[in-house]
Amino acid sequence: MNDTQAFILQQPQQAAQLILLFHGVGATAQSMAPLGLAYAQAFPQAMVVALDSPYPSELAPGGRQWFSVTGITEENREQRVAAALPAFEYAVRYWQQRAGVDAAGTALVGFSQGAIMALASALRPEPVAARVIALAGRFAVLPEQPLHENCTVHLLHGKTDAVMPYRHAIEGAMRLRTLGADFTADVLPFVGHELHPELMALAVEKLQQHIPARLWLQPGETPD
Repeated sequence: MNDTQAFILQQPQQAAQLILLFHGVGATAQSMAPLGLAYAQAFPQAMVVALDSPYPSELAPGGRQWFSVTGITEENREQRVAAALPAFEYAVRYWQQRAGVDAAGTALVGFSQGAIMALASALRPEPVAARVIALAGRFAVLPEQPLHENCTVHLLHGKTDAVMPYRHAIEGAMRLRTLGADFTADVLPFVGHELHPELMALAVEKLQQHIPARLWLQPGETPD
């Protein structure tokens, strides 16, 4: 991992938080700039970085991908995501070291394929970030085990998304609820598969206003 694989949108002298952004298939770190700038304005003490995936896109010249979508199916998606996850987590840890911020102060914000990767990291026994915001994404496979108690997930989706149907957000939310996870889920009408201004505003709001359940739950309680 090096700085040429990233687009640094804000770098305070002493970062209080780290916000990392992950693009969709066929795109680059630059495509996440509008959302990154919105986070930088809302969190002036945060280091905000959009990351390029390690692999060139098979679909778009000049674009990147986190994993191949050629011949992808429900059966092989999980394996492809799992194979890509070590490099993804390595990149997160690299920027945590650069920023001097640990997992508790880190938020991962992914769009589409970037959201799939961020959600996969949230299922790890020791997730690399305390907050995951998935825009127009999905779980590669629905979780079977409760999330780590220090991890909060936000699912944001457009109802008219024809690339990644919003049912994935609904199915993910239902499973997270069953598992007693700390999460929110929002589906916005008239929004497609895009970094729509309403989706971006909501993504910023989730970091500004949501209080993680671990801070207000009594021992033994689970989020409703």
